[in-house]
Amino acid sequence: MSPASRSLERWAPRYARLALGAAFLSGIASRFGLWGPGRGYGTFANFMKYTAQVNSFMPARSIPFLAWAATAAELALGLALLLPLPSRAGRAVALSSALLLAAFGLAMAISFGPKEPLDYSVFSASAAALLLARRSGPEAS
Repeated sequence: MSPASRSLERWAPRYARLALGAAFLSGIASRFGLWGPGRGYGTFANFMKYTAQVNSFMPARSIPFLAWAATAAELALGLALLLPLPSRAGRAVALSSALLLAAFGLAMAISFGPKEPLDYSVFSASAAALLLARRSGPEAS
């Protein structure tokens, strides 16, 4: 294996973990107004409205649970993606991230059509997390 290939093998998983973790945490920051006025959702109430739009096929009473469950999952996965985890835990985090993103993309596609999740690269991020799950551990962190 060439030095360039070894470097790519070493840095690509790190880049994927950092990018995915940062994206999850950026979403958390947005829904609590941490990016500042007029940036992102701005408030959790606005995020709840968006959650209702994305999950338009779900009963209204399930929306608060879905919004808080997504928030908890994104926070936990975002932080875990940034940590150097052992192989088994790293794979579980990456696979969980891929499944969460795929579920989110599917909900977006059902409610808005395929353009939304494609424009926001939700399926691309899910695919990246799935590839990360194939090779995750201390050597990939």
